[in-house]
Amino acid sequence: MPKIKYIDKRFAPATLEVIEEADDIITEYQLEGFKLTLRQLYYQFVARGLIANKQSEYKRLGSIINDARLAGLIDWEAIEDRGRNRQSLSSWPNPQAIIRSAAASFHLDHWHDQEHRLEVWIEKEALIGIIEDICERYDVPYFACKGYVSQSEMWQAAQRMIEHVRNDQLPVIIHLGDHDPSGIDMTRDIEDRLELFVGARIPVQRIALNMNQVRKYNPPPNPAKATDKRFETYYAQHGRESWELDALDPKVISRLIQKEISRHLDVKKFNATAQREQDHIEELKEVSDQWDDIVEDFCVGNRTPEDWDGEESEDS
Repeated sequence: MPKIKYIDKRFAPATLEVIEEADDIITEYQLEGFKLTLRQLYYQFVARGLIANKQSEYKRLGSIINDARLAGLIDWEAIEDRGRNRQSLSSWPNPQAIIRSAAASFHLDHWHDQEHRLEVWIEKEALIGIIEDICERYDVPYFACKGYVSQSEMWQAAQRMIEHVRNDQLPVIIHLGDHDPSGIDMTRDIEDRLELFVGARIPVQRIALNMNQVRKYNPPPNPAKATDKRFETYYAQHGRESWELDALDPKVISRLIQKEISRHLDVKKFNATAQREQDHIEELKEVSDQWDDIVEDFCVGNRTPEDWDGEESEDS
């Protein structure tokens, strides 16, 4: 949790109060295993009645957090920008290290013998960090739709659904999106286009954000966009207010996903696969621990890797 100071800056008392509140909220969610985006932090301020739900307040909070980080008052790793990440190739210092890495990353398909095949689809890439822990815990693939799913991505998803059906498993999409004209319509769009490509209706369970959750958790509202071509239909059903999924407590989002996964999960089969996986991991660790002996055994005498290649070609 690094708080690194790069600049000297004096803050007004009111600004220091905002920084202290932000630090308390960040710490609260870190203890739960969550990192927040700036927008999620903003919605926590709004939900707790600390600031008004206005774009100007969002920009002001962002400026304060930026200055506070530079001044060493906010943890640099506490606020995530999930849309910008560096990519690179993996590397290892020696062969033994890659065996150890393989042990750490070895994975069996925990759903190979389940009745259902689940995927979690979420509207915004910025919320991937909230759902990845619970999805990976249950070995459920997850996907950021980034609004309406592209045609190519939808077709690829349909091919996965077809393969699951061929394997006598029922695919289910768990969908989460904003409660606004387009966010509501996205669930319908997923159902319709999957049916077009698959040739059958694939269950799409919209678990958030729904009106019952709006009533229960009371997230701060925003005006629905009147320029959205779906506004009139939305307005007739829900009125002029809309709600962002980001405004829902991350712990609530995680619990909703866990509850829906549990509805489709055979726990006994899942745990049996997990145990087999752990057994294989221990085997790989043992190979890594004995790597020097293994290499010495293969290289005993004057045998070299070139000798092994020659033996293989002669046997073939």
